Amino acid sequence: MNSEGQYEQQVVWTVLATDIGPLLLAATREGLVNVVFHATDPVRDKALDRLASRLGGEPVEAPASPLLAEAIRQLETYFAGERRAFELPLDWSLISGFNRQVLRELASGVPYGSVVGYGDLAGRVGQPGAAQAVGMAMGANPLPVVVPCHRVVESDGGIGGFGGGLETKRKLLALEGVLPEPLF
Repeated sequence: MNSEGQYEQQVVWTVLATDIGPLLLAATREGLVNVVFHATDPVRDKALDRLASRLGGEPVEAPASPLLAEAIRQLETYFAGERRAFELPLDWSLISGFNRQVLRELASGVPYGSVVGYGDLAGRVGQPGAAQAVGMAMGANPLPVVVPCHRVVESDGGIGGFGGGLETKRKLLALEGVLPEPLF
């Protein structure tokens, strides 16, 4: 327990170089808790501060941690085109309520190489009029790539928004064969 009587979670982290740029990976004893795009030093520091305030305790850089090793291995094989599904324990403590419900449905019900519309995903969780709320849930996703918010698109065929940037979303969808590879 910390001085305020709250239980602190041990959070370990590392930065993984990928084809879409550096990803910050953070894990607790429960599982992978956070993936952050474009993990340059300022982005990384802000994310680590946010994790410390949300989970208690100071995150520890530990690239060799067993808590991170499997996540690193699975992400590397995903980006190499050799993995279609993640089989990782996930710590959902950074998200709750409707957002958690939507992200769990996304993780279990929208496989590699497919996409789903915002409204369709809202319907799957029993809220057919909540397409905008689904968009907000995607923006709040603490586990992008592993919980594949890049697979959520507009019903009219538009790519939709993406917290990692549209170019990153296009690259992920191209990796999965949904879009053609960008020419440059």
